[in-house]
Amino acid sequence: MQTLTGLDTAALTNIVKSIGQPAYRGKQLADSIYTQRVRSIDEITTLPVALRQSLSETYTIGSCTVIGKQEAVDGTIKYLLSFNDGEVVETVFLPYENRTSICISSQVGCPMGCSFCATGTEGLVRNLTTAEIIDQLLIVQALQPEKRISHVVMMGMGEPLLNLPNVIEALTLMANEMGLSWRHLTVSTVGVIPAIEKLAQMDLPLTLAVSLHAPTDDLRDELVPLNRKHNIARLMQACSEYVYQTNRRLTFEYVLLAGVNDRDEDAHALGKLLAKQPLCALNTIPYNSTDVEAAYKRPQSASTRRFRDIVASYGVTVTQRQERGQKIAAACGQLKRSALRSGHSLIPLQMLKADA
Repeated sequence: MQTLTGLDTAALTNIVKSIGQPAYRGKQLADSIYTQRVRSIDEITTLPVALRQSLSETYTIGSCTVIGKQEAVDGTIKYLLSFNDGEVVETVFLPYENRTSICISSQVGCPMGCSFCATGTEGLVRNLTTAEIIDQLLIVQALQPEKRISHVVMMGMGEPLLNLPNVIEALTLMANEMGLSWRHLTVSTVGVIPAIEKLAQMDLPLTLAVSLHAPTDDLRDELVPLNRKHNIARLMQACSEYVYQTNRRLTFEYVLLAGVNDRDEDAHALGKLLAKQPLCALNTIPYNSTDVEAAYKRPQSASTRRFRDIVASYGVTVTQRQERGQKIAAACGQLKRSALRSGHSLIPLQMLKADA
């Protein structure tokens, strides 16, 4: 069976026309999938029964199911989603006072191997399809109908730029079929330079976030193995060219690891590095660990403030990510890994409630 999720109005129109239906049925079908967020062809009551039966012989709607979740008192919810082949990813619902965001995965596992990332311990299993990427948004929005999701960040499991065609197709559907603003769509990367160059040529008004995590090659080689192939100098050049071509502000993400990359010398080196970059901002993220075996520790608040102040003294715009769901394994890959370590079958996963 093929899924209709992931197809745009034009493609859906071609399908209904191929079985002798008028073109406007394609628009009704798209509206049901992307606006009404139905999960079954039988639920599309705007279509005649005969058409629903005909479509059901070949097609389905949706590509994932919720097999578990953890919820924090601040409203953050981490979902475990299972696809048709049994593979599992995480998706996080993030309600804020002035917006509602969702953090979406792009791959099952991740090949990047960043030393502080739970997902990096898995390695890459496979890329997600366009349908599997956008269906994370559709299923979570259907579960949270009272809060319209307005912002999407591709910062979940996987390296989005290694699955660039499917990621861009999914984001295009979010903008064109679901009405999300391109400027509220963010793609994160640890620095896949050829893909950054391709993305610049597309000239899409999305936000690019580059996970830097270290100001020197020696340290970044340790934290982000890709740096051994694409060093900081090459990455900074690619980022500058991206900004020049798109005229879009670029965000550098920096996870603060106590005693590793949050020292005064790191802050000064980072400030000098980013002061040379056009139209950029730094977003600091204190390390989030609920894993007692974690090799890294979260820095003290005073250390974090000092780090930000030093970097800002070089004229760099510095922000700190508003943290959500700290006590529900909210960092990428933690919930899935904890479930697997417990020997849980994942289906169904116990529904948990935790303090934030």
